[in-house]
Amino acid sequence: MSSDSFAIIRRSQFWIFQLLGWSVWVVMLALRDLFFVPPEYMFSRVLIWTLSALYGAVLTTGLRYLYRLAWDRGFVVRFLVTWFGSLAAAAAWQPFRNAIALLPFGEFFDFRNASARDLFDGMFSSSFTTLLVWSALYFIIKYYQLFQVEKEKSLRSEALAHEAQLLMLRYQLNPHFLFNTLNAISTLVLSRATEQANEMLTKLSKFLRYSLDHSPLDRVSLAHELETSQLYLDIEKVRFGERLKLEFEIDQKAEKALVPTMLLQPIIENSIKHGISKAEQGGTIRIQAHKLEDGLEIKVTDDGPGLTASQINDTEFSFSSGVGVSNIRNRLSEIYGEKHQLEFVNEATHGLTVKVCIPYDRE
Repeated sequence: MSSDSFAIIRRSQFWIFQLLGWSVWVVMLALRDLFFVPPEYMFSRVLIWTLSALYGAVLTTGLRYLYRLAWDRGFVVRFLVTWFGSLAAAAAWQPFRNAIALLPFGEFFDFRNASARDLFDGMFSSSFTTLLVWSALYFIIKYYQLFQVEKEKSLRSEALAHEAQLLMLRYQLNPHFLFNTLNAISTLVLSRATEQANEMLTKLSKFLRYSLDHSPLDRVSLAHELETSQLYLDIEKVRFGERLKLEFEIDQKAEKALVPTMLLQPIIENSIKHGISKAEQGGTIRIQAHKLEDGLEIKVTDDGPGLTASQINDTEFSFSSGVGVSNIRNRLSEIYGEKHQLEFVNEATHGLTVKVCIPYDRE
């Protein structure tokens, strides 16, 4: 529901509550009269209470505007305005109620000869009390509405901050890769390998469009994420040629799992940077994904030199495009809270495995 719809609902709530509140008031008084008023007078009594309620609704609508004027004046002013406003409204309401109360009996109220006691009889025990109750309910509902508005603003602010943080984290992932790719394209153009340069530009365009078109809060199927990662790997294959070898081991059920967009690319880039580019003969990157009992496990393994113990324990060591491991951890934490796992494990001989475990959700 849009914010405009919420605003319309809030504006209409007063009139809904007015109608319901005064209708309940009429019904309660009519039910009371069933025990004290002869049946032949019941219709007239209900009519009297209805007319009284209509006039009461007019007076309380006026009180509403008076209270809105005093709303920002502080508690003491609001209290005094409520007290004396209700008193003034009761002074206008009670004579009307006393006058029409005689109509079922065929009598008319003589305002010219009526005393003050006749005019205001029952004002404090009935009208003033009713209007004070109405005022109390008005302020309770008003405070509740303001609380809901502030809560809505707070949730919206948190959501915007959440999205902004994820956006910041994700857009930090690409500069190093983009710089290297453009350098590679420039080299291909200078060496007149225009077909390879054009192919590389096309794949780079698709990769960047995917990166920019998806919100940081979006999740896509692992199959879709692997297709995007393949674009990235195809670009890197142009740079490294046969030095970059790939292996995939993906469960069919795992392919349907939802994962955050751009999750694999920085991990794969890290493997290429630290595991492949530094080895003259290149190396192999193996990507595995398996559905666990209640989660999804993704592994990216290279056969490079691995990490030192201090690097594994240091959450700020350089990861991918100059971004610390804390970046990846923060992104997963923003989306999954504590329901995720990110581990860096050196293989027995050589190489590094990056393992990501997240809850299993599917399309």
